[in-house]
Amino acid sequence: MAKTKLQFVCQSCGYASPKWLGHCPGCDEWNSMVEEPATVSHLGIKAVVGSKPQPINEVDTSNVPRRSTAIAEFDRVLGGGIVPGSLILIGGDPGIGKSTLLLQVATGVSREYGDVLYVSGEESAAQTKMRAQRIGELQKRLLVMTETNLEEIISRATALQPALVVIDSIQTMFSQDILSAPGSVGQVRESTGKLLRFAKGTNIPVAIIGHVTKEGNIAGPRLLEHMVDVVLYLEGERSYTFRVLRAIKNRFGSTSESGIFAMEEAGLIQIDNPSSLLLAERPHGVPGSVVLASMEGMRPLMLEIQALVSKTCFGMPRRMAVGFDYNRLVLLMAVLEKRVGLALSEQDAYVNAVGGIKTVEPAADLAVALAIVSSFRNIVVHEQTVVMGEIGLTGEVRMVSRVDNRIAEAATLGFKRFVIPSGNIKGLKIRRSDLQIVGVSQLTEAMEAVFI
Repeated sequence: MAKTKLQFVCQSCGYASPKWLGHCPGCDEWNSMVEEPATVSHLGIKAVVGSKPQPINEVDTSNVPRRSTAIAEFDRVLGGGIVPGSLILIGGDPGIGKSTLLLQVATGVSREYGDVLYVSGEESAAQTKMRAQRIGELQKRLLVMTETNLEEIISRATALQPALVVIDSIQTMFSQDILSAPGSVGQVRESTGKLLRFAKGTNIPVAIIGHVTKEGNIAGPRLLEHMVDVVLYLEGERSYTFRVLRAIKNRFGSTSESGIFAMEEAGLIQIDNPSSLLLAERPHGVPGSVVLASMEGMRPLMLEIQALVSKTCFGMPRRMAVGFDYNRLVLLMAVLEKRVGLALSEQDAYVNAVGGIKTVEPAADLAVALAIVSSFRNIVVHEQTVVMGEIGLTGEVRMVSRVDNRIAEAATLGFKRFVIPSGNIKGLKIRRSDLQIVGVSQLTEAMEAVFI
């Protein structure tokens, strides 16, 4: 018998080496090399017999209509529904609601289009039914299967020809062609490759769940995200009810869309007006509170930014940000000290985006800076004021995108005063006599406009 050739594979990036290395040259990780059998993987799509080149404008797309999942927020992120033959990867922290979301999606598809195969490698069929009963999602056309052998799963799915296949999760699946353990780089790569060929060859969409590492990345090699058609991340704090579904990659739609859900006892519930819920408990007449008009994908969202500034009890002042980038907070405090003249070098600063929603866009800079000034000087920001704007290192307030959408959303909630970058005033389309819109070019001008 021929001796099996072995190699050492990095479990973070998939880099392979004939000998063990303590430091991976591919991703700079330490102690990530694991011994695995060397295999030749034939990834990609199997060619159709007799296929030939043809003009792209003559390619027939009439037989690939999108399939609705009956969850409007999920369809919105996908770009209108599930494309037949697509491979969808959903990642997120443990317990965030990935399995619950896909179980609801599978139920909606089975109700409209027929049989759906839900394969679980982590739960028994009875446990999956218990979870479905808890969220009230029991459909006769939803077929549950407990299996980790990928060849058996593909065989069953080929015979069944379902409208959708759900794999929970890819880290528990194994292929008989690979001798390494389930969850290893080789197994994850080969299993995803076989599911890709199955989806493209049968035109059956496949949705797979991927675990994430402690750094927040989907476990396995980066090749996994390149192989699939759509990569979705379900984000949110476990102690909060809000969940945000974002598209990181989408070959069939925009990556600017996002879906907002609330985790309830009956599963993930769609939220039609998240802004009103996020501002429902906002305190009035309290320093350090500012309303931000942010964009969550293509959707305007009103967030309350809170800041607390107090004299430090330690030699080194603390900086802490929840829902906002820490490095951005440090930068803004340096601008406030240099350009505005605030003595913040001996002050602790804590910033929080209320509700567990994370904001990463630069338009949040002005709201964070004004909340810090409000808390430091103990001055209240006008409660009917909404702010937006990016702050540069010289203290200038720079333009932001989709200002009309932000103002229109805030106006529906009763806000009347808006502080926006002066560069956005010229192209502003919304003109209403009951709205007071102030354009500012410097951070000092914004401070004069918002404080009462």
